[in-house]
Amino acid sequence: MIREDRPIAASDAAGASPLAPSRRSLLRAMAALPASAVLLGGLPGLLGTAAAAAPPRGSATRYTIVPFLNSTDGTVNVYQSDDATEFRLLKASAYTPPANRIRDASIIKHTDGYYYITYTTHTWQDTSTTIGFARSSDRVNWTFLYDYTVPIANLSRAWAPEFFVDSDGSVNILVSCSTTNDQWIFTPYLLRATNSALTAWSSPVALSGIGANHIDTFVVKIGSTYHAFTKNETSKYIEYATATALAGPYTIRRTGNWAGWGSTREGAALIQLDNGAWRIFFDGYGDSSYYYSDSYDTFATWSAPKKLPGISGTARHFTVIKETVSGGVTLPTGVTRSFRSGNFTTRHWQDQSGLLNLPVVTSSSTTAEKQAATFTIVAGLADGNGYSFRNAAGNYLRHWDFRARLDANDGTSTFARDATFIARTGTASGSVRLESYNYPGYYLRHYNYQLRVDPSDGTDLFRQDSSFVAVNPL
Repeated sequence: MIREDRPIAASDAAGASPLAPSRRSLLRAMAALPASAVLLGGLPGLLGTAAAAAPPRGSATRYTIVPFLNSTDGTVNVYQSDDATEFRLLKASAYTPPANRIRDASIIKHTDGYYYITYTTHTWQDTSTTIGFARSSDRVNWTFLYDYTVPIANLSRAWAPEFFVDSDGSVNILVSCSTTNDQWIFTPYLLRATNSALTAWSSPVALSGIGANHIDTFVVKIGSTYHAFTKNETSKYIEYATATALAGPYTIRRTGNWAGWGSTREGAALIQLDNGAWRIFFDGYGDSSYYYSDSYDTFATWSAPKKLPGISGTARHFTVIKETVSGGVTLPTGVTRSFRSGNFTTRHWQDQSGLLNLPVVTSSSTTAEKQAATFTIVAGLADGNGYSFRNAAGNYLRHWDFRARLDANDGTSTFARDATFIARTGTASGSVRLESYNYPGYYLRHYNYQLRVDPSDGTDLFRQDSSFVAVNPL
């Protein structure tokens, strides 16, 4: 049965099993009660310029996460995504440790070609003095390696180990540890691998400057600066600190609700997107949801947090690995094409008085109607690895108020970004999905037979509505 499109409410901004309890949500009651990245900009608080980073022709971006589940911490699923927004299940229960539990898995790809995860080995109620390790050649089939006892005197709990590969290639782990004199007060410690097999580690060193009662510390490096995101267990807010050395001393620069993410947030993980922006993911354990938020100015300001579609409420505490892999979708540039809907196969893009709609266009349509449904594909105005689309009058497809329209290029960087799209694989054979360059996770899609740029809701229907096939000009 074919679904009819239905109207959408106008609410856009202008152009531009039972739930498992959170370990942290019970701490007070129990107590007494990745990788280096390119330089984006200057010092924190100064405006940075996002670097163009869309995948080259013939390649695709792949993001992988290995979260434990809201319903169980006895196993992990593997999910992958091409846009860091829509994560689709690659394998359920992909790894179950031979004993104990698996929580807070952090993933890297090592120089030996294997993927490694390190993880918390016990549930939040139990003493947990070890962190676990497993590896995989394909991200799907995992082999247990060993449990490592973190050598801290009177250790009570070692939680949330996070891999960090420094710019010198060294592999490090940041782990939150508490001792028996106060098992709910955590301090971040640094371990460094002393062999390439990742089986031997340096003595733990507390990160200077962050201090006790901080947990889930995650670090990225930009230029010569280390940027740490860490949860203050008293205030329940994720704080921000910087240092010139991985071990510190760190200076905490932002506290409280500085980024607008709210409280009862934890498990921060960051990754750089294809358009150069930074995305943070965090576990909103207070409402059993998972969120993401983006920054374009070296962490000074952040977009309003959004729930991660599809897996929010299912996935718990993960980190993300980003890779460029072969494949993906390549569109020919410098040629004219028409674009057919992947799920309404008689309907095509058409310029109608400057707005892009999806009417029925066939071989019997008028010459003018066919011409209005024909576009030239060119390299992206904001990123040559992306794509822009031009009509016969020389106007470009862009979004304004999230509506797709055809406008003359005014030469501004805003227009260039509005008119640039990153190609992602569509649902129908040979189809493409076009992700907005400056609104990651937003796709060109049809609704009520109008073309818009809307945020993905993670459903198959949305993926179908945002899939188009480039065909010979009508």
